Amino acid sequence: MKDKPIAAGRSSFDLVDVEKVFAELALTPGMAFLDVACGRGAYSLAASPLVGPEGHVYAVDLWEEGITALKEELVSRGIRNVSACVADVSRHIPVPDQRIDTCLLATVLHDLIPIRKAEGTLREIQRGMKAGGMLAVIEFKKIEGPPGPPIAIRITSEELIRICRPFGLAPLKTHDVGPYNYLTLFTRT
Repeated sequence: MKDKPIAAGRSSFDLVDVEKVFAELALTPGMAFLDVACGRGAYSLAASPLVGPEGHVYAVDLWEEGITALKEELVSRGIRNVSACVADVSRHIPVPDQRIDTCLLATVLHDLIPIRKAEGTLREIQRGMKAGGMLAVIEFKKIEGPPGPPIAIRITSEELIRICRPFGLAPLKTHDVGPYNYLTLFTRT
């Protein structure tokens, strides 16, 4: 791929209260976790021990360099329960239908909306998630940055709920997860 995806190489992992995020994700051994637009996979690496050897982490991104770096990290750490692959998440996420217990979209939806890739991505997430599964969306608060994108493309939690609802995603709750970010949880109906 010639051009890097928008915001490739940037991660919210160091901006958020990671303990709080993972407490809300409530990952347990045996779960299937999907990290959409994972970048170098910081969230995927953190999720791996939580789902354990009987669980699985799917890490997907369009950014080849990030996936290559994640694969190298997986090999160096001997991690075997993470599958990392390059894919356009708005067209196809390589997971079986209704396989995913929990999905994470960390600071990516605001980038997908202006390029008209949000609907395809949410449709693919819906396809891959189990009924009753959880989608966790981390976004930047609609405040001036830095860090984060321009305020014009940031989305409020209310806007986020309106965007996700048509895809069978019912809002559960929204939490502050740091000075710049919020987390909204949805369940797949």
